[in-house]
Amino acid sequence: MKTILSPLKIKNQYLICIASVGLVASLCLFTRDFLDHKIVGYLLLVVVSLLAMFLDIIPVLLSAVFSALILNFFFIQPYYTLHIYSTEDALLLILFFIIALINGVLTHKIRKAEKKLQIKEVRVNTMKLYNALLDSLSHELRTPISAIMGAIDTIQSETVSISEENKGKLYTEIEKASLRLNHQVENLLNMSRLESGVIQPKIDWCDLKELIYKVLNHLKEDLQFHKVMVNVDDTLPLFKLDYGLTEQIIYNLLFNASQYTPKGAQINIKVEYNPDVEFDYNPEKIMPCVITISDDGIGFPQEEIEKVFDKFYRLQNSKTGGTGLGLSIVKGFVEAQNGTIKLENREEGGSVFTISFPALVMNTKEISNE
Repeated sequence: MKTILSPLKIKNQYLICIASVGLVASLCLFTRDFLDHKIVGYLLLVVVSLLAMFLDIIPVLLSAVFSALILNFFFIQPYYTLHIYSTEDALLLILFFIIALINGVLTHKIRKAEKKLQIKEVRVNTMKLYNALLDSLSHELRTPISAIMGAIDTIQSETVSISEENKGKLYTEIEKASLRLNHQVENLLNMSRLESGVIQPKIDWCDLKELIYKVLNHLKEDLQFHKVMVNVDDTLPLFKLDYGLTEQIIYNLLFNASQYTPKGAQINIKVEYNPDVEFDYNPEKIMPCVITISDDGIGFPQEEIEKVFDKFYRLQNSKTGGTGLGLSIVKGFVEAQNGTIKLENREEGGSVFTISFPALVMNTKEISNE
């Protein structure tokens, strides 16, 4: 699908970006004394988003950088300098810049994919993905940002006296919101990596027991109201896997369980080495490792199980929020390591994810001979 601006030369696209951002900033400058600089930030973000729908990626990135500089220089006090003395304003500018870049890059990627579509049905599906992405950006990124800014406002307030204990709680809230924001951005970036096909697993010896407890430590706040049981044999061998991808797989599955199972639910993590199971497609008949993560929650609607690994898919009766990316990233990272993943409902209630990898193994007693 071609747009009106597609034939424009790259030089003209740069001029359009600078002129668009400059025009909006100029209009806002006349009302600077009455208009909050946060509103100016939102308006500039809309301009970058609109430009990303029509122009190439480099001019869009330029507009994001240019709008961030204008926001800092003309609208954040002290005016006409790049210095920022307020922590809140510094955080606002950084988050504005990050969101503008992510929004611009992802919107551009969606537009490029849309140009390649030739039939109406595929175009409709692409727009659904685009709408889901915008919903994700507006809710999942805005929520932790609002929490961070609200906590900072309270801490910096000169009219409210805050005890050290309450300050500690606010700092904890800022940390939790920052981790949530980082998790959402990581999911968006990981999906972009999967879509572009740039993921190349770095295979090395991996201690799954150590990896699981590392993930549990990162998720201790989210899992504090759940019963987590880890069933890993002390004699479990090392497996040759990509540590980073496998860590993200387990993290996303456990985070998903923490969010969509009731308080008090039990989550079971089990790792097995099955020397009697072989993969038919593996010419070397390498024996796989099997990771199962199960819970005793409400499970998944049977008619939706086949869809849960689709990009941006959220269960029809699920709670508000979520990007619908976590499980699709899990599947992508599993398949990048030639593994398989299966989701089933347990007869006694709850669900179970079964992940199998055709990984080389090495008993720990052999490490000294490696």
